[in-house]
Amino acid sequence: MIRILFIFLAFTNVLCAQGRRYEEDVQTIKKYDEMYAPAAHPVLFTGSSSIRKWDDLERTFGAYNAMNRGIGGAIVNDISNFTEELIFSYHPRQVIIYVGENDLPLEGTTADSVLQRVKRLYTAIRSRLPQTPIAYISIKPSPSRVQYIETAAKANDLIREFLSKEANARFINIYPLMLDSTGKPRQELFVSDMLHMNAKGYAIWRKAILPYLVKP
Repeated sequence: MIRILFIFLAFTNVLCAQGRRYEEDVQTIKKYDEMYAPAAHPVLFTGSSSIRKWDDLERTFGAYNAMNRGIGGAIVNDISNFTEELIFSYHPRQVIIYVGENDLPLEGTTADSVLQRVKRLYTAIRSRLPQTPIAYISIKPSPSRVQYIETAAKANDLIREFLSKEANARFINIYPLMLDSTGKPRQELFVSDMLHMNAKGYAIWRKAILPYLVKP
């Protein structure tokens, strides 16, 4: 059924007023929820296209009652703007986040500005889910964005340091797992656009994420 949702999302990607980009995509998700009742208290994955394009995520983590609610193209602030629709409405048992990579090409973005956006998102989630475990997947090193690799690495370090001081918060570091012996992104883990992952890339993510998941 998740494939049906992705087909719907493929036709909706618009900018909306007052900074709520992807309003139409989110409303498509809610219509999908009306057709197929969401699982109760899922391990909720949200974020940008690396989550949305993980077609078999819910099957991969089926034993954990996983739910995929990613939005392709999202930056951190987009997820912050839709916490009610994408996170709180599902009453998740755990929240897994991958977002921040699409922030890197934005003019003026620094490692610290990515951290501040992630902090805002984390604080918003914590305000409503004070005890719920939250895990952040580190920004991955994509070959098509190699010019931002240093900023990504620094942002990862800052986010990891921040989360290390927070209760029920974990940092899942997939960054070094996707580099070759010379420190360059492993191109064999990506599809032709060198931004989105293939099955080999997702296999690395699966192995890295699995130990952090909260069982039903």
